[in-house]
Amino acid sequence: MLGVLTLSTSSTHGASLTETLARMDQAARKFNSFSADLRRISHTGVIGEDTEDDGTVQMKRLKPHDTRWLLDIKPPDPKQVLIDGKKVQIFFPNSLIDQEYDMSKYKSLLEEFLLLGFGSNSKELESAFTITLGGAEVVTGEKTTRLELIPKDQEMLVHLKRVDLWLSDETGMPVQQKFYLPGNDYQVATYTNIKINPSLPELKLDLPKGVKKEYPLK
Repeated sequence: MLGVLTLSTSSTHGASLTETLARMDQAARKFNSFSADLRRISHTGVIGEDTEDDGTVQMKRLKPHDTRWLLDIKPPDPKQVLIDGKKVQIFFPNSLIDQEYDMSKYKSLLEEFLLLGFGSNSKELESAFTITLGGAEVVTGEKTTRLELIPKDQEMLVHLKRVDLWLSDETGMPVQQKFYLPGNDYQVATYTNIKINPSLPELKLDLPKGVKKEYPLK
C-alpha cells in the first residue's frame, strides 16, 4: 500500500457514485486524446519490494474501440511501449530488442484494462465491473473520488482481482489507478501534468537500425 499512501490522503466528504459516474460520462463525450507524466509503482508481494518507473504516456482515440497508446519510460531501465489494441510492442533501447506480442485474441480484455476512465462511459464500466464508491481523497494535490472496481468476466478476474480508480472531481478523468494482481502483487499508476485532448502526432515507435525483432508468444 506504500504507493497509494504516499500519494493520496483521505477526506470525509465527496461526490456520490451517481455524481461521479455522471462526471465521467460528461468527460467521455468530449474525449479524443490524452497526455501526461507517469509514475508507476510495481509491488511484488512475495518479497515485499517496490520498483518505480517514471516517464510519459500519450493516448489517442482514432475511432470507437480503436485507440493507440505510447509509453516512454525513462532510464535507468528505459523502454518504449506501443499498444494498438491488437498488439503490444516493447522496445528496449539498451539492448536494441523490439518485442511484439499478438493480442488479437484478447482485444476486448485489453481494451477494458487500458480504457479505465480514459474515454469510457459509465455504461461500459458497469457492464464490465461491479462498482463501489470508495470515497473522497486528495491525490498529488488534486481532489478526487475513488471507485473500487471488481471485474465481472471470470477470465479477466484470473489476471486482475480489482482496480481502484481515482477520478478528478474537476475533469472526471483518472488521476491515479491501482491494479490488484494475483499473488498480492499490485501496480499503481499516477498521472501528473495532464493534458486532455492535446493535438498529438501519429503514435508509433521510431526504431533505429540494427534492432532485433522478437515474438515471445510465437
